[in-house]
Amino acid sequence: MNRASRERRTLRRTIRSTRLVLATALALGALGVSAPAALALAPSNDTFGGATAATLGFSEQLDTTEATTDADDAQLNASCGAPATDASVWYSFAGSDVGVVVDVSQSDYSAGILVGVGTQGNLDTVACGPGAVGFFAAAGTTYYVLAIDDQEDGGGNGGSLSISFNEAPPPPTVEINVNRFGTFNAHTGVATISGTYTCTDADFIDVFGDVRQSVGRFVILGSFEFFDVGTCDGTPHAWSAEVFAQNGKFAGGKAMTVTFAFACGAFECGEGFVEQTVRLRGK
Repeated sequence: MNRASRERRTLRRTIRSTRLVLATALALGALGVSAPAALALAPSNDTFGGATAATLGFSEQLDTTEATTDADDAQLNASCGAPATDASVWYSFAGSDVGVVVDVSQSDYSAGILVGVGTQGNLDTVACGPGAVGFFAAAGTTYYVLAIDDQEDGGGNGGSLSISFNEAPPPPTVEINVNRFGTFNAHTGVATISGTYTCTDADFIDVFGDVRQSVGRFVILGSFEFFDVGTCDGTPHAWSAEVFAQNGKFAGGKAMTVTFAFACGAFECGEGFVEQTVRLRGK
């Protein structure tokens, strides 16, 4: 066999081999055969021992689809009662006498927070709830924060966790005053009392109380309530409320009032209290 013949035979073999490789690749593609996908790993803070250290201002986005739940989660949840502790991850926070808000409300699944103090397997719940929780972090104490998928669906699938640690807003304050004069309706016996309030750092204010008035040998009793939102801006606001008697009609003269006020923000409430003798006058 001369050299030219050998080269032509080698070329034909090469072409046949190439065609075989291409045919095999096309067949596998038609059958949908592909390389096995890499399995996602559980987050490094999936368990108590791997808790991520967080400080004020800390935030992150974390894939929790491969996170698990275990006995440590169940032990902390025993004193909270969340529906589930699926796809959970742990964080630690060193207290420094500061109010802290942990927020997971921007996650793409229903997420909740549990906060505990103590040691692994022996934690006491400080705060817990869906979306966000607030707590006072005392100096010298380490707090363990568990972010969970709180859906009682058995899936435990988690998702994209969005978590942040920030300083809590100032606690609400409230001052309440009752005017010295009120009115009454001689026909219905309904009294009206009023006053002013000033509150800060709160979403709403609730004013309520009791009124007692001696009419002859009887004591007329009544109660009242006033509620408002969006007015805790540090400036005085007027309030008034009708008082409906439980056992008769209010009349002209003195009446004793006991008034409470609560102004509440996302995590705390402020309160005020005043006793005031009011003189009721006819309208």
